Amino acid sequence: QVQLVESGGGSVQAGGSLKLSCVRSGYIYSTYYMAWFRQAPGKEREGVAAIYTRAGGTYYADSVKGRFTISRDNAKNTLYLQMNSLKPEDTAMYYCAADTSADGYRWYEKQKYGYWGQGTQVTVSS
Repeated sequence: QVQLVESGGGSVQAGGSLKLSCVRSGYIYSTYYMAWFRQAPGKEREGVAAIYTRAGGTYYADSVKGRFTISRDNAKNTLYLQMNSLKPEDTAMYYCAADTSADGYRWYEKQKYGYWGQGTQVTVSS
């Protein structure tokens, strides 16, 4: 059984940094994309960043470009999200997701992902 477990969330002031981690356990035959999503209260879940595991390409939402960096450590089965220059509007629950099938969805569409973690809360105060 595949599990994704996020950690690293917390409360920081605007301008601060956090690094989220997502550890995968269980066997996945292959992945195409690993991604971070976030959901603020009353809002839709939105794609923040993704990495194409087969070639290493990375993708970011415009709102986080230049501030967030997605990376992975295959040996540790861990996905990371380094978040710098945090803003109050970054406040949300952050979720890790894994895509294991080729389909027509874009990286930022949540329908693409079959595995999700439970989330880790990030709160940024002004």
